Amino acid sequence: MTLSPYTYVTVSMRPGQPSRFNVSFCSAELRVHAWLGDTGKPCLDLNTSDTSVTVSTSGPVTDHDVTVAREIFNAAARYLADCERLHSGQTDKATGSEAA
Repeated sequence: MTLSPYTYVTVSMRPGQPSRFNVSFCSAELRVHAWLGDTGKPCLDLNTSDTSVTVSTSGPVTDHDVTVAREIFNAAARYLADCERLHSGQTDKATGSEAA
């Protein structure tokens, strides 16, 4: 089953608590771009035709920023591995050659 692409955004606001934003990209049109901003800060963009999210440091790069960048890298590697595994299984089913 194939669903139409969408971006889902929720905002939670409660008295006395910080606001929370959640953005879900469910689209084959997702684009990812890493670059250095005008001030030399590293930036990571996730974009669709209707939404953009940028991740960057708040100042000079700290040990914590490096740790977060490694966590993003490791999460992206897991996402890639899951996509490749699931795509391979779908391809095998479509061709009738499931691996044993």
